[in-house]
Amino acid sequence: MRPRTWVLVLAAVFALLQLADVTGRDTPDSKNYVSYALTLAGAGKGEAATETVDWVCAGKASAAERARRVDVLRFRAPSPAGRVFAACRAGELRRVERRLRAGGAQTDGHVVPFVAPRLRRIFEVRPGYPVFLVPFVTAFGVTWGVWLASVLVAGAGGVLVFLVLRTVSVPVPLALTGQVLYYVLPVGTTAMRPMTEGLMLALTLTALWGCALVLTGRVKAGAASAAGALLALFAVKHSQALFLGACLAGAAAVVALWRRRRHAWSPGGGRSLGGGRSPGGGRSPGGGRSPGRGVAAIAVVGCGAVAGTLLLARLLRYPSEAESVQDLLTGHYTHPDRAHPWQEFLHLEFDFWVEWLRRQLTEPLFPALLAAGAWGARRRPAFGVFLLAAAGTGILTQAAHPDITVFGARMIVLAWLLPVVGVPLLLEPLVRRPVPVPVQGPARPVGVTR
Repeated sequence: MRPRTWVLVLAAVFALLQLADVTGRDTPDSKNYVSYALTLAGAGKGEAATETVDWVCAGKASAAERARRVDVLRFRAPSPAGRVFAACRAGELRRVERRLRAGGAQTDGHVVPFVAPRLRRIFEVRPGYPVFLVPFVTAFGVTWGVWLASVLVAGAGGVLVFLVLRTVSVPVPLALTGQVLYYVLPVGTTAMRPMTEGLMLALTLTALWGCALVLTGRVKAGAASAAGALLALFAVKHSQALFLGACLAGAAAVVALWRRRRHAWSPGGGRSLGGGRSPGGGRSPGGGRSPGRGVAAIAVVGCGAVAGTLLLARLLRYPSEAESVQDLLTGHYTHPDRAHPWQEFLHLEFDFWVEWLRRQLTEPLFPALLAAGAWGARRRPAFGVFLLAAAGTGILTQAAHPDITVFGARMIVLAWLLPVVGVPLLLEPLVRRPVPVPVQGPARPVGVTR
């Protein structure tokens, strides 16, 4: 089969596997995004609340039924699904109706008031994912619409991994390996959750693909891809646009500085970072040239994203960094604001990373894969710098939210892009290793015998 056929087959297999769990993937934040999408589609607050609550409670009822079937004491007991659904629905709608009757700040914006106004404001400034959901929930309803949207965005992430690796001349089997890694590692699981992470991963990979295009000489297409991804990220989650823009600008500065130094050292222009020719032919990413407009274009795009994000966030009066810290330290505003939030935040930050590292030492798969991905990135030094920058946004996101109770390491998920893309690079010598051919004696003329 052609490579594109294999890519589609892998994406289709991944989609079929996701039928194992159509409901029950939601998190507490998912209600806000889904209700946002329903109101954008034209539903009233009451209707959006009912449809969202029915979707959430159906997932809880399904999970309760599955748990009952494998419970060693209750597997013969009656199904709890109906009771769980009714209790969940009554409790959720009672809280929403109370806030809707209050009016005022409780009913501002598009998000149904499942939470207090200050917390709801954080979701109001993230319209990208709800807008993405609108055509799906309109055409297929909430349950199948949300599932289908999640499958498409998660599947697209794997396809983008393949495109990134092929752009930097990785052989097809290893590019397909990267796509599979995206699906089977926690990246695919997180991308399937009805939250912003799936779109964040896909858009971050789009920006990384743009960097790879720039480094291989397609400057206009690459810069446009990176700029478009960063612009879309502002609508999905503006903090990721800020982090990614800053990291890409920093990576461009590192590559440009290294190229300039190497170019200055060599009388003939030298070989720059990542120099030489790739095994597949042509110049390797970032190879054999002095600092040029390609790297400068990425730097301009990254700096523009940082400046634009900060400016627009202020003009649109988005919640500030101090507000985010208060949200963290007060348990989503369920406790009084802290008098000295930054001091407490830094104290929590230190303790968080100590505990995080302790847990990683007991289950070192993630650190081992990060190390393998970083080692593989050395095979494409210029591109590897941008890969490290994109994956580093996961570390920055986690540092901005040092909450050890977040389920599934969702905050740091972008760091998994390093092994997803870097491990295929690490395996490249195994695929490109020449096959020894047995030495044969000289051929005898036909018909000649001893």
